Amino acid sequence: MGLVEPTEPILDLPLTVRGLYRGATSSFIGMGFESSLLFGIYSQTKQSLQGKLQSSGPDSLVIIPSAAYSGAIISFVLCPTELVKCRMQIQGTDSLIPKGSTYTGPVDCALKTIRTDGVTGIFRGGMATFLRESVGNAVFFSVYENVRHSMHLKLKDCSGEYKGLAEIGVGIISGGLGGVAFWSAVLPLDMAKTMIQTNPDPNYSRNPFQVLKLVYKQAGLRGCYAGLGPTIARAFPANAAAIVTWEFAMKILGIRHE
Repeated sequence: MGLVEPTEPILDLPLTVRGLYRGATSSFIGMGFESSLLFGIYSQTKQSLQGKLQSSGPDSLVIIPSAAYSGAIISFVLCPTELVKCRMQIQGTDSLIPKGSTYTGPVDCALKTIRTDGVTGIFRGGMATFLRESVGNAVFFSVYENVRHSMHLKLKDCSGEYKGLAEIGVGIISGGLGGVAFWSAVLPLDMAKTMIQTNPDPNYSRNPFQVLKLVYKQAGLRGCYAGLGPTIARAFPANAAAIVTWEFAMKILGIRHE
Protein backbone atom coordinates (compact mmCIF):
# COMPACT_ATOMS: atom_id res chain seq x y z
CA MET A 1 0.00 0.00 0.00
CA GLY A 2 1.51 3.32 -1.08
CA LEU A 3 1.44 6.61 0.74
CA VAL A 4 -1.55 8.87 0.18
CA GLU A 5 -1.06 12.53 -0.57
CA PRO A 6 -2.48 14.75 2.20
CA THR A 7 -4.84 16.50 -0.22
CA GLU A 8 -6.59 13.35 -1.43
CA PRO A 9 -8.73 12.68 1.64
CA ILE A 10 -9.75 16.34 1.78
CA LEU A 11 -10.82 16.40 -1.86
CA ASP A 12 -12.70 13.11 -1.56
CA LEU A 13 -14.38 13.88 1.76
CA PRO A 14 -17.57 15.51 0.40
CA LEU A 15 -18.17 12.58 -1.94
CA THR A 16 -17.45 10.09 0.84
CA VAL A 17 -19.83 11.71 3.31
CA ARG A 18 -22.48 12.10 0.63
CA GLY A 19 -22.02 8.45 -0.27
CA LEU A 20 -22.92 7.45 3.29
CA TYR A 21 -26.35 9.03 2.79
CA ARG A 22 -26.94 7.76 -0.74
CA GLY A 23 -30.58 6.75 -1.13
CA ALA A 24 -31.62 8.68 1.99
CA THR A 25 -34.24 10.83 0.23
CA SER A 26 -36.49 7.97 -0.82
CA SER A 27 -35.95 6.33 2.57
CA PHE A 28 -37.03 9.45 4.49
CA ILE A 29 -40.11 9.93 2.34
CA GLY A 30 -41.10 6.28 2.59
CA MET A 31 -40.51 6.09 6.35
CA GLY A 32 -42.52 9.21 7.13
CA PHE A 33 -45.54 8.11 5.13
CA GLU A 34 -45.16 4.48 6.22
CA SER A 35 -45.02 5.29 9.95
CA SER A 36 -48.13 7.46 9.94
CA LEU A 37 -49.98 4.90 7.82
CA LEU A 38 -48.85 1.96 9.98
CA PHE A 39 -49.89 3.42 13.32
CA GLY A 40 -53.11 4.84 11.91
CA ILE A 41 -54.26 1.56 10.36
CA TYR A 42 -53.18 -0.43 13.41
CA SER A 43 -55.09 1.82 15.82
CA GLN A 44 -58.27 1.81 13.73
CA THR A 45 -58.19 -1.93 13.07
CA LYS A 46 -57.48 -2.70 16.71
CA GLN A 47 -60.35 -0.48 17.82
CA SER A 48 -62.72 -2.16 15.34
CA LEU A 49 -61.77 -5.66 16.45
CA GLN A 50 -62.01 -4.81 20.11
CA GLY A 51 -65.49 -3.35 19.80
CA LYS A 52 -66.99 -3.29 23.25
CA LEU A 53 -64.77 -6.10 24.48
CA GLN A 54 -63.39 -5.39 27.93
CA SER A 55 -60.08 -7.11 28.44
CA SER A 56 -57.83 -7.08 31.49
CA GLY A 57 -54.75 -7.08 29.28
CA PRO A 58 -53.47 -7.21 25.71
CA ASP A 59 -55.48 -9.62 23.57
CA SER A 60 -53.37 -11.46 20.99
CA LEU A 61 -56.50 -12.22 18.95
CA VAL A 62 -56.85 -8.46 18.44
CA ILE A 63 -53.21 -7.32 18.35
CA ILE A 64 -51.78 -9.88 15.92
CA PRO A 65 -54.37 -9.53 13.09
CA SER A 66 -54.41 -5.72 13.50
CA ALA A 67 -50.63 -5.52 13.27
CA ALA A 68 -50.33 -8.06 10.45
CA TYR A 69 -53.01 -6.25 8.42
CA SER A 70 -51.41 -2.82 8.88
CA GLY A 71 -47.99 -4.27 7.99
CA ALA A 72 -49.38 -5.89 4.85
CA ILE A 73 -50.90 -2.58 3.71
CA ILE A 74 -47.75 -0.52 4.20
CA SER A 75 -45.64 -3.10 2.35
CA PHE A 76 -47.09 -1.73 -0.90
CA VAL A 77 -45.66 1.69 0.02
CA LEU A 78 -42.35 0.41 1.33
CA CYS A 79 -41.47 -1.91 -1.54
CA PRO A 80 -40.93 0.78 -4.23
CA THR A 81 -39.21 3.23 -1.88
CA GLU A 82 -36.86 0.57 -0.54
CA LEU A 83 -36.06 -0.69 -4.02
CA VAL A 84 -35.02 2.82 -5.02
CA LYS A 85 -33.05 3.27 -1.79
CA CYS A 86 -31.17 -0.02 -2.18
CA ARG A 87 -30.30 0.58 -5.83
CA MET A 88 -29.15 4.12 -5.09
CA GLN A 89 -26.95 2.86 -2.26
CA ILE A 90 -25.08 0.24 -4.25
CA GLN A 91 -24.59 2.06 -7.55
CA GLY A 92 -20.94 2.63 -8.32
CA THR A 93 -19.91 -0.74 -6.92
CA ASP A 94 -18.45 -3.50 -9.07
CA SER A 95 -21.38 -5.84 -8.61
CA LEU A 96 -25.15 -6.01 -8.63
CA ILE A 97 -25.99 -2.90 -10.68
CA PRO A 98 -25.68 -3.31 -14.46
CA LYS A 99 -23.13 -1.19 -16.28
CA GLY A 100 -24.60 2.13 -17.39
CA SER A 101 -27.39 2.07 -14.81
CA THR A 102 -26.22 5.06 -12.79
CA TYR A 103 -28.94 7.23 -11.28
CA THR A 104 -28.97 10.97 -10.79
CA GLY A 105 -31.59 10.73 -8.06
CA PRO A 106 -34.52 8.71 -6.65
CA VAL A 107 -36.95 9.77 -9.39
CA ASP A 108 -34.45 8.90 -12.10
CA CYS A 109 -33.88 5.50 -10.47
CA ALA A 110 -37.63 4.80 -10.34
CA LEU A 111 -38.18 5.88 -13.96
CA LYS A 112 -35.26 3.82 -15.27
CA THR A 113 -36.50 0.80 -13.33
CA ILE A 114 -39.99 1.14 -14.82
CA ARG A 115 -38.54 1.72 -18.29
CA THR A 116 -36.39 -1.40 -18.02
CA ASP A 117 -38.62 -3.79 -16.05
CA GLY A 118 -42.09 -2.35 -16.52
CA VAL A 119 -44.44 -1.11 -13.80
CA THR A 120 -44.18 -4.42 -11.96
CA GLY A 121 -40.42 -3.91 -11.76
CA ILE A 122 -40.80 -1.17 -9.17
CA PHE A 123 -42.49 -3.75 -6.93
CA ARG A 124 -39.71 -6.29 -7.25
CA GLY A 125 -39.23 -7.91 -3.85
CA GLY A 126 -42.87 -7.31 -3.01
CA MET A 127 -43.48 -10.78 -1.59
CA ALA A 128 -40.50 -10.53 0.76
CA THR A 129 -41.56 -7.04 1.86
CA PHE A 130 -45.13 -8.22 2.43
CA LEU A 131 -43.98 -11.11 4.61
CA ARG A 132 -41.45 -9.00 6.49
CA GLU A 133 -43.94 -6.29 7.36
CA SER A 134 -46.92 -8.50 8.21
CA VAL A 135 -44.94 -10.96 10.35
CA GLY A 136 -42.56 -8.36 11.76
CA ASN A 137 -45.28 -5.96 12.87
CA ALA A 138 -47.29 -8.77 14.45
CA VAL A 139 -44.19 -9.50 16.54
CA PHE A 140 -43.46 -5.80 17.16
CA PHE A 141 -46.89 -4.81 18.43
CA SER A 142 -47.28 -8.02 20.46
CA VAL A 143 -44.04 -7.29 22.33
CA TYR A 144 -44.80 -3.57 22.61
CA GLU A 145 -48.33 -4.00 23.96
CA ASN A 146 -47.39 -6.71 26.46
CA VAL A 147 -44.27 -4.95 27.76
CA ARG A 148 -46.19 -1.67 28.03
CA HIS A 149 -49.06 -3.32 29.92
CA SER A 150 -46.70 -5.12 32.29
CA MET A 151 -44.73 -1.95 33.05
CA HIS A 152 -47.92 0.03 33.63
CA LEU A 153 -49.09 -2.51 36.21
CA LYS A 154 -45.75 -2.46 38.04
CA LEU A 155 -45.58 1.34 38.11
CA LYS A 156 -49.15 1.62 39.39
CA ASP A 157 -48.43 -0.92 42.12
CA CYS A 158 -45.37 1.05 43.20
CA SER A 159 -46.60 4.64 43.06
CA GLY A 160 -50.24 4.70 42.01
CA GLU A 161 -50.72 7.27 39.26
CA TYR A 162 -47.67 8.19 37.20
CA LYS A 163 -46.88 10.53 34.34
CA GLY A 164 -44.12 12.56 32.76
CA LEU A 165 -40.72 10.88 32.61
CA ALA A 166 -42.08 7.55 33.82
CA GLU A 167 -44.54 7.46 30.93
CA ILE A 168 -41.80 8.35 28.46
CA GLY A 169 -39.63 5.62 29.95
CA VAL A 170 -42.35 3.05 29.38
CA GLY A 171 -42.58 4.13 25.74
CA ILE A 172 -38.80 3.95 25.26
CA ILE A 173 -38.44 0.46 26.73
CA SER A 174 -41.58 -1.08 25.17
CA GLY A 175 -40.93 0.49 21.76
CA GLY A 176 -37.23 -0.35 21.79
CA LEU A 177 -37.81 -3.98 22.74
CA GLY A 178 -40.52 -4.22 20.09
CA GLY A 179 -38.06 -3.01 17.47
CA VAL A 180 -35.43 -5.53 18.56
CA ALA A 181 -38.03 -8.31 18.39
CA PHE A 182 -39.15 -7.15 14.92
CA TRP A 183 -35.70 -7.40 13.36
CA SER A 184 -34.71 -10.53 15.24
CA ALA A 185 -37.72 -12.23 13.69
CA VAL A 186 -37.54 -10.98 10.10
CA LEU A 187 -33.93 -10.01 9.31
CA PRO A 188 -33.51 -13.01 6.95
CA LEU A 189 -36.56 -11.85 4.97
CA ASP A 190 -35.09 -8.35 4.75
CA MET A 191 -31.83 -9.80 3.45
CA ALA A 192 -33.70 -11.80 0.81
CA LYS A 193 -35.66 -8.69 -0.19
CA THR A 194 -32.50 -6.66 -0.69
CA MET A 195 -30.86 -9.40 -2.77
CA ILE A 196 -33.96 -9.70 -4.96
CA GLN A 197 -34.24 -5.94 -5.47
CA THR A 198 -30.59 -5.34 -6.35
CA ASN A 199 -29.73 -8.37 -8.48
CA PRO A 200 -29.47 -7.30 -12.16
CA ASP A 201 -30.42 -10.75 -13.50
CA PRO A 202 -34.07 -10.53 -14.68
CA ASN A 203 -34.38 -14.29 -14.15
CA TYR A 204 -33.17 -14.13 -10.55
CA SER A 205 -35.69 -15.78 -8.22
CA ARG A 206 -38.18 -13.47 -6.54
CA ASN A 207 -39.15 -16.13 -4.04
CA PRO A 208 -37.54 -15.07 -0.71
CA PHE A 209 -37.47 -18.65 0.58
CA GLN A 210 -35.50 -19.86 -2.43
CA VAL A 211 -33.04 -17.00 -1.96
CA LEU A 212 -32.66 -17.80 1.75
CA LYS A 213 -32.20 -21.47 0.93
CA LEU A 214 -29.23 -20.51 -1.25
CA VAL A 215 -27.80 -18.22 1.45
CA TYR A 216 -28.22 -20.93 4.08
CA LYS A 217 -26.50 -23.46 1.82
CA GLN A 218 -23.52 -21.15 1.35
CA ALA A 219 -23.18 -19.54 4.79
CA GLY A 220 -25.50 -21.35 7.18
CA LEU A 221 -27.85 -19.71 9.68
CA ARG A 222 -25.21 -17.13 10.52
CA GLY A 223 -25.28 -15.93 6.93
CA CYS A 224 -29.06 -15.41 7.09
CA TYR A 225 -28.56 -13.12 10.10
CA ALA A 226 -25.57 -11.16 8.78
CA GLY A 227 -25.68 -7.60 10.11
CA LEU A 228 -27.93 -8.45 13.07
CA GLY A 229 -25.77 -6.52 15.58
CA PRO A 230 -25.85 -3.11 13.81
CA THR A 231 -29.52 -3.62 12.92
CA ILE A 232 -30.53 -4.19 16.54
CA ALA A 233 -28.32 -1.30 17.69
CA ARG A 234 -30.29 0.94 15.34
CA ALA A 235 -33.68 -0.68 16.01
CA PHE A 236 -33.90 0.07 19.73
CA PRO A 237 -33.49 3.88 19.63
CA ALA A 238 -35.36 4.27 16.34
CA ASN A 239 -38.44 2.37 17.47
CA ALA A 240 -38.31 3.85 20.96
CA ALA A 241 -38.44 7.32 19.41
CA ALA A 242 -41.29 6.29 17.09
CA ILE A 243 -43.41 4.93 19.96
CA VAL A 244 -42.81 7.92 22.24
CA THR A 245 -43.76 10.25 19.38
CA TRP A 246 -46.88 8.20 18.57
CA GLU A 247 -48.06 8.11 22.17
CA PHE A 248 -47.40 11.82 22.57
CA ALA A 249 -49.36 12.57 19.39
CA MET A 250 -52.31 10.50 20.63
CA LYS A 251 -52.22 12.34 23.94
CA ILE A 252 -52.22 15.72 22.20
CA LEU A 253 -55.14 14.64 19.97
CA GLY A 254 -57.06 13.27 22.94
CA ILE A 255 -57.05 9.69 21.66
CA ARG A 256 -57.21 7.15 24.45
CA HIS A 257 -54.70 4.31 24.21
CA GLU A 258 -56.06 1.25 25.99
